[in-house]
Amino acid sequence: MVFLKVAPMKGVMRFGKKGKLSLRFVGPFEILEKIGDLAYQVALPPALSGVHNVFHVSMLRKYILNISHILNYESLDLREDLTYEESPIKILEKPDKELKKKKITLVKVLGRSHAVKVAIWEHEDEMRAK
Repeated sequence: MVFLKVAPMKGVMRFGKKGKLSLRFVGPFEILEKIGDLAYQVALPPALSGVHNVFHVSMLRKYILNISHILNYESLDLREDLTYEESPIKILEKPDKELKKKKITLVKVLGRSHAVKVAIWEHEDEMRAK
C-alpha cells in the first residue's frame, strides 16, 4: 500500500481544498505490480480513471498501517428529524471558576459522540438539567 503524491499548485482546487490546505498525498492505494526498477502500477479508484496508473517511486510514499485508521462504529438511534441524544458517560473534572461577584461551577463531561469518546466542558446547572 502506498500514498500518491499530488503536486500542489497555487490557485488550483484539488480534492475539495485550495492553496495551502490542499492535500500533498492521497490514498492509500494497492500496488498491483512492479514495472522495471523504479516504477509501480497502482490500483486507482474510478474517480481517478483519467490518471495513468503507473508511477515513478518519487511519486509514491510508503503507507504504514496504523490501527487507528480502522474505524469501528456503533449505530446511532436517530429521530425522525435526523438528530440523536448525546449520552454522558461520567464526570472527569469539576473546577470552580471565580468571577468578580459570582462563582460558576464547570463540569468536564465524558460523552459518547459519533461512537468516539469526547470530553466537553459544560455548566453544572445545564448538566443537572439534562
